Amino acid sequence: MSKKEKIVKNITIYAIFILIVWGFYRVLFKLPDNIEETILKPIIWLTPLFFLLKKEKLGIPSLGITLKNLFPAIYLSLGLGAIFAIEAIFLNFLKYKTFNFGANIGEGGLMLPLLVSFATAISEEVSFRGYIFNRLWGVLNNEWLANILTSFVWALVHIPVTVFVWKLSLSAAILYLFLTFLFGLGSAFVFARTKNIFSSVFLHV
Repeated sequence: MSKKEKIVKNITIYAIFILIVWGFYRVLFKLPDNIEETILKPIIWLTPLFFLLKKEKLGIPSLGITLKNLFPAIYLSLGLGAIFAIEAIFLNFLKYKTFNFGANIGEGGLMLPLLVSFATAISEEVSFRGYIFNRLWGVLNNEWLANILTSFVWALVHIPVTVFVWKLSLSAAILYLFLTFLFGLGSAFVFARTKNIFSSVFLHV
């Protein structure tokens, strides 16, 4: 088996693992968001990456975890983030059936939701942009094909929460998943420009 074939195998196994394990969790269980995003998701999503990195004999810089291009990453994510802020408003409406901007803000104010949002962004962006997209890009040598494939899987991962947790209507679910796919494209785009995972993390937050 060639090196590229091994990488594709690792990507496939990892993506299927996330789809099945996280999907079944969404269907069968429901813990508070704070616990899900800061404890459970990092364990399920990031732990396998440590084994894959060891298997591939690569370090965390191969996931885009680096200080290189940090400031360009911030500027680019802020610029594109202004566009995706509009998308976030639509997603908020789909989720809560109204424009409920205070839904995730508890009595503790903005700090806790912001920390949870960062935790979510780190787990998801390291997994999808840092690993899946980055590895696919290297194998396919085609940024946009790798981006489209990654974003498609990214949208698939959001099906369980869309259907079983938020219980959106069919039309709302399709629209939400399409917007999620578009966000995946944008997130991988900024990552590809900087090779720094913080660009997509900041965009996600």
